[in-house]
Amino acid sequence: MMEISDELIQRLCDLARLDYDEQEAAALKKDLQRMIAFIEKLNEVDTTGVEPLIFLTDHLHPLREDEVIGTLPREEALSLAPDRNDAFFQVPPVKTN
Repeated sequence: MMEISDELIQRLCDLARLDYDEQEAAALKKDLQRMIAFIEKLNEVDTTGVEPLIFLTDHLHPLREDEVIGTLPREEALSLAPDRNDAFFQVPPVKTN
């Protein structure tokens, strides 16, 4: 079984930019362990001869035709942005560890 370590929980929370305390981290660790155990249990099922399922029903969902519709002009979109740099959206740098 895949091991869920405290370091993995910290890394996931950092990537998701989640603030958490020790109790929340412990609960998250327990939940992730339960999810992984469930997925590993599914791997025990013999699926020999079972075709992959593409749709849940026999009804195929047709794709709609592409339609050219109006778009939001660049200046109007940028006017809604909290920060911008000339013709671009300005976003804070992403923290990576």
